[in-house]
Amino acid sequence: MPAPAPPVPPMTPVPPPVAAPRSPWPRFALLLVILGAAAGSLLLWSPTSLLSGGLPAGVPGYWLAPVFVGVYAVGTLAFVPRPALNAAAGLLLGIQQGVLLAVLGTALGAAAAFALGRLLGRDALRPYLRGRMLGALDRRFTEQGFRSVLLLRLLPGLPFQAGNFGAAFSGVRFLPFLTATAIGVVPTTAVYVTAAASAGEPGSAAFLVSAGTIAALGLVSLVSLWRAAVRRRSAAA
Repeated sequence: MPAPAPPVPPMTPVPPPVAAPRSPWPRFALLLVILGAAAGSLLLWSPTSLLSGGLPAGVPGYWLAPVFVGVYAVGTLAFVPRPALNAAAGLLLGIQQGVLLAVLGTALGAAAAFALGRLLGRDALRPYLRGRMLGALDRRFTEQGFRSVLLLRLLPGLPFQAGNFGAAFSGVRFLPFLTATAIGVVPTTAVYVTAAASAGEPGSAAFLVSAGTIAALGLVSLVSLWRAAVRRRSAAA
């Protein structure tokens, strides 16, 4: 009888090829294109003029709130200063409704900026957050997200979009960011909306208090910038 054939050794499974990680820079370039297009669109339209003018004739009044919030949010993405948008809210809507819809528009614009920054820009810029100062800020936002964002919104003079994208590039979660933003912007929003709504009565208490608060916020911002410059010069020396 012929000798039995030797057993065939089992085949070693070949692992599937590992795909090379995609570069995050094309997404970051897309983020820059989106923000550039939003800012460039201001050559064709003015959010503040659109908000101050109200709805065109024939449009139902119930569209006012959603249209206002949407235009306000797009205006923040286009880097329109929030004081100008808040002033338009006061002129068109008055104090109570103006504050409410301006805060909603602020929250919607912040949410959109956060989503864009987190999805398109964070992976590209994350490796650069390893320096001592940037690393400390990133850890603070990651560990104390709500508190850090709330303090950021309460400080006067800080550009709104800088706070949005700074939070998006850090480790803060979305819900604490959005909640802290909606709460933290109420004081400054109320001040600018009130000032615009009461501008027709410059001698009224509402106008005087709001105008005085705006002046105080401007002074605090200048002092903060001066102290930051002094600290930078001291650190460089």
